[in-house]
Amino acid sequence: MSAIPEFETQVAIIGAGPAGAIAASLLHKAGIRVLVLERQQFPRFSIGESLLPCCMQFIEAAGMSEALNKAGFQFKNGAAFRRNGNYNCFDFTDKFTQGPGTTFQVERAHFDKLLADTAAAQGVNIRYGHNVTAIDLNARPILDICDDQGQQYRLQADFILDASGFGRVLPRLLDLERPSNLPPRQAIFTHVEDGITDPDFDRNKILISVHPQHQDIWYWLIPFSNGRCSLGVVAEPARLAHQQGTLEQQLFALVNEEPGLKRLLSNARAVRDTAQLDGYSARVSTLATDKFALLGNAGEFLDPVFSSGVTIAMQSSAFAADCLIRRYNGEEVSWDKDYCQPLTQGVDTFRTYVEAWYDGRFQQVIFSEDQNPKVKQMICSILAGYAWDRDNPFVKDSLRRLNMVVELCADRQSSPTPEPS
Repeated sequence: MSAIPEFETQVAIIGAGPAGAIAASLLHKAGIRVLVLERQQFPRFSIGESLLPCCMQFIEAAGMSEALNKAGFQFKNGAAFRRNGNYNCFDFTDKFTQGPGTTFQVERAHFDKLLADTAAAQGVNIRYGHNVTAIDLNARPILDICDDQGQQYRLQADFILDASGFGRVLPRLLDLERPSNLPPRQAIFTHVEDGITDPDFDRNKILISVHPQHQDIWYWLIPFSNGRCSLGVVAEPARLAHQQGTLEQQLFALVNEEPGLKRLLSNARAVRDTAQLDGYSARVSTLATDKFALLGNAGEFLDPVFSSGVTIAMQSSAFAADCLIRRYNGEEVSWDKDYCQPLTQGVDTFRTYVEAWYDGRFQQVIFSEDQNPKVKQMICSILAGYAWDRDNPFVKDSLRRLNMVVELCADRQSSPTPEPS
């Protein structure tokens, strides 16, 4: 019986999606040997098509901006919200935090492949169809791997970055999974040929719509540059339990319960299988040690409502790459202080607004008719992904600041309208 082949690298990265591609590029540019292991073949479908402007600074740092700008993706400059006929939009170029104010809405199959291909063109070694089946952290980390031809081998590495997204490879293998403290929710989604003819519809913005009777049910509509959209609905499972028919029929039945979407998508038809994602919020017992770090969704995923997933993935890649570059330069690195704590600060900021969206507090702010322009700019920065800007009071002291604005909105609504003199 032949021995299992063994290989060696400095940093092993599990997953070639946005987190893995950005981390690999940043490390490769710093002269660190990287091997990326991707279980699937690209292109492959992934949900999460609405990028935030904050992502653009990581794409620039990775040397991928030129390829992205030439790809023909849908330009994006903001987010629009609608509830019971009330409409409000946020222009990401009018924000508190410095940095890019525009980005793209992308079909992830093409976007993820573009980033991975660009990293490969830079010299990054990516192995597709290679699945990590076991891990040994007793000494130098060792990964057991099986490719799609059934060939097995072992890989030794100084450090492992898990960028496997919802695959959550290391949390499963190392028993790091912990229950999320967010209520379980369910998403039903597809891509549609949208057939939208309304001249007032702004394809440069994601549209978030709220169910007219249930504020905890919301819809996303993300336009692409090819006349299609990503369409989805999110709710607690109990809200959707009474739905009948196929997933596609359930989705469109729920769409028809929101009058604005019903009118906007009257000519829409699904162009891919409708899918369902349950219990997607996730947590772990630890984000990093001196042998591994969890990036993006592999560590924690909150909710799709503010499109934070890819942003958290890329920000975690940048933090982790910086730690590893410093480590290989002989500097002392504390993975708790230099990675876990700063990453968690931004995630917790997003968490504040996700929780407040579902309990109605943040919706009250979003749909307020009398918004303070400076406050709107600060909130706009968070919606644009700048949840790590500690100069922004709505980041540094997110819960207290949000509750202050909620109280002001409530006071305005409860004050009687003065009669004309």
